[in-house]
Amino acid sequence: MKFYFAPMEGVTRYVYRNAFETYFGKIDRYFAPFVCANGSGNYKNREITDILPENNQGITLIPQILTCNAKDFILAAKKMESLGYDTINLNLGCPSGTVVSKKKGSGFLAYPEELDTFLAEIFAESQLKISIKTRIGKEDPEEFYRLLEIYDRYPLEELIIHPRVQKDFYKNSPNLTMFEEAVKHCHHPLCYNGDITTVADYERITERFPTVDRIMIGRGLIGNPNLIFSILGEEKKNKLTVKRFHDEVYKGYRILMAEERNAMFKMKEFWFYMSSMFTNSEKYAKKIKKAQKASEYEDAVNALFREQELIE
Repeated sequence: MKFYFAPMEGVTRYVYRNAFETYFGKIDRYFAPFVCANGSGNYKNREITDILPENNQGITLIPQILTCNAKDFILAAKKMESLGYDTINLNLGCPSGTVVSKKKGSGFLAYPEELDTFLAEIFAESQLKISIKTRIGKEDPEEFYRLLEIYDRYPLEELIIHPRVQKDFYKNSPNLTMFEEAVKHCHHPLCYNGDITTVADYERITERFPTVDRIMIGRGLIGNPNLIFSILGEEKKNKLTVKRFHDEVYKGYRILMAEERNAMFKMKEFWFYMSSMFTNSEKYAKKIKKAQKASEYEDAVNALFREQELIE
């Protein structure tokens, strides 16, 4: 089984990825939060900094592009190629309202004919391998049949499927019936993505779809960096390793952001997911959330590590 780390804006940027690889690893491919393609070829500094090869040494990183304009995609792909990448990912999965309103991410799925034309142009022009991360539609799961027909026309590197429609966001259960349709009829290598937070979640997917040989996990790994060790039946990393991982991420953000206060607020996103891996974590999580000074944040985190244990 290949394990992919899903991109999450604001959390899984290079500081986090590098620390995760150092202390946990087990990831075959990390996917970067999307770069917003545009006609000028000028991108946000943080987007480019995040995917610079020198900031991602020792890991396999796949840059992700968000756009509904083929020319903009091709321009962004050339930028990725100039940085040394040979594989890129097209984001057709983001459910954010601000993204969808611009016909991007999973919003593009509501325009299958335009999507077909877009894919024809980018595959004709781009020299890179292209994978797609998709949802199964915008409003109705039945949209996925048409989307699969379109995807099968092009030489995708792989198709990563989050089996929800856009309007689900992250609610409701993944639609495994529609994912099964892809397993039956799609000729591309398939990767499953969605709601794998426990060993039981993983086993439910792999038992139902034994031919699927790659799994993408996002929130499950952020909330429990030991998850893959549990899936593989290997010894999990101890609390000291988790503390070192935290400290490495925190240090990286303090360097990157210059001000400790900004780094502290960035780390609050980290704890939104990860506090649940500790026993009796509620009061510590509240103190972390309420912290207004770096010293308050550090005291709360240190108390959590000192007084509580990792949940088995």
